[in-house]
Amino acid sequence: MDRQILALAIPALGALVAEPLFVLVDSVMVGHLGTAELAGLSLSSTLLTTAVGVFIFLAYATTAATARRVGAGDRAGGVAAGIDGMWLGLVLGLVTAAATFAAAPWIVDAMGAPASVAPHAVAYLRASAPGLPGMLLVLAATGTLRGLLDTRTPFVVATAGAISNVGLNALFIYGLGLGVAGSGLGTAVAQTGMGLALVLVVLRGARGIGVSLRPHPAGIWSSALAGAPLFVRTLTLRLAILATIAVATSLGAVTLAAHQVVNAMWGLAAFALDALAIAAQALVGRGLGAGDVTQVRSIMGRCLRWGTGAGAVIGVVFAAAGWWLAPLFTSDDGVRLAAAVGLAVAGACLPIAGWVYMLDGVLIGAGDGRYLAWAGVATLVVYLPLAWAVGAFAPDGAAGLAWLWAAFGGAFMLARAVTTGLRARGTAWMVLGARR
Repeated sequence: MDRQILALAIPALGALVAEPLFVLVDSVMVGHLGTAELAGLSLSSTLLTTAVGVFIFLAYATTAATARRVGAGDRAGGVAAGIDGMWLGLVLGLVTAAATFAAAPWIVDAMGAPASVAPHAVAYLRASAPGLPGMLLVLAATGTLRGLLDTRTPFVVATAGAISNVGLNALFIYGLGLGVAGSGLGTAVAQTGMGLALVLVVLRGARGIGVSLRPHPAGIWSSALAGAPLFVRTLTLRLAILATIAVATSLGAVTLAAHQVVNAMWGLAAFALDALAIAAQALVGRGLGAGDVTQVRSIMGRCLRWGTGAGAVIGVVFAAAGWWLAPLFTSDDGVRLAAAVGLAVAGACLPIAGWVYMLDGVLIGAGDGRYLAWAGVATLVVYLPLAWAVGAFAPDGAAGLAWLWAAFGGAFMLARAVTTGLRARGTAWMVLGARR
């Protein structure tokens, strides 16, 4: 079972780590332009990942649906569900891109960005908006391939995208002198190329088994309905992240810039943990489709051990290496100190995050989106007063960032651990068969 989990998780890890590497590369390159530019990137990249992240159900719901049908012996049906999800992703991406470009100044202003930061945040959002359709296609196509137990192809494509992003950013930011906007444009071009590559792989496989490539309104609508609870669940997570970035913004440019460093590293760790959760999604979905309850329980137990252990190891690295990591992002002494302290606090919270990610993966693989939606609302209600208290009473700089990450990485993750843990102990989520 460990070999099964790792055979899926290791390539998935490579694919997922490539995504936060986009943000890390952006942060390193933009950070040397100045504190205002880095703060603008912090705000706008969080808004962009929020715009994409609320549609993560395109990957999660498609993984669960495809895996269940394959487990029940209906491979063609699983691929067809994935193609419907890709059409849905394209439509949502086009709408989101237009809305993001048009509303960028209003959104940045609503987040309370300082006058020196706002122009950079708006420039990044508008330059990266054309890449949103490609980003959502990446989600849907990746979910289809995961459901087919293929995590290698997304890994290869993501690696190529991350490498091209480095060159594109260097060209646009420094070579053409586009500054923060160049960073957004480089990300948009790289993500669009990734989306097209993954779509071609899925379509080639569909032709081989006689699955139609045309959009099916009923199938697209079914994908939307299946993803709606996960949309709500993800929206609550993104609202918590937005509340966190809003508090960091209110605490000043130093805290906001340092938060970008910690947030980028947290994203790297979170995606690494999510690789194990992806293995849980695919294996749990296939096990439930085949009606094998014993196997599903065993998968959950092993993934929880892997996730908690990996979180602990990464957390120790964060706490020990923070003082050496922070200077890679900025030469500002205040930002360096705040980032190092914030990384230590975040590292202490990562074992809890590892537990949470694994249970999320199990319940998503089971198609238990409705419960996850309600649990997400409950945990958001717990977190928002804590975030408000940090914004109202915490100081700027290292102390304020430490309190903020104690609230998000500690209290918020603990609330999620309780709600998902209570559900996983029961059997209501174990619905057997090709469809939930």
